Amino acid sequence: MVSGKATVRNNAGIHVRPSGIIFASVRDYRGVVRIKSGGRGTDLSSVMGLIAMGLEKGSEVLIEVDGPDERRKLEELKALFERRYDFGPAR
Repeated sequence: MVSGKATVRNNAGIHVRPSGIIFASVRDYRGVVRIKSGGRGTDLSSVMGLIAMGLEKGSEVLIEVDGPDERRKLEELKALFERRYDFGPAR
């Protein structure tokens, strides 16, 4: 198992659309990914668990990865949590 921290940088936090992107990155992963922030935690087996975390800009997230190629997956997830998503207005 490896772990690392990321800070949410997206102005709107990790809302539905970024959650979908993050979840898609682990959907077929054969290991276990768990995140913790502000005394709460969830595994990433469901996008709803991530959305329910309510991660806002500035939230520090601890990411734990246990499985194959875990270091690469950790770095990928850190980048996704720290990404500034720029989605135009909804149509």
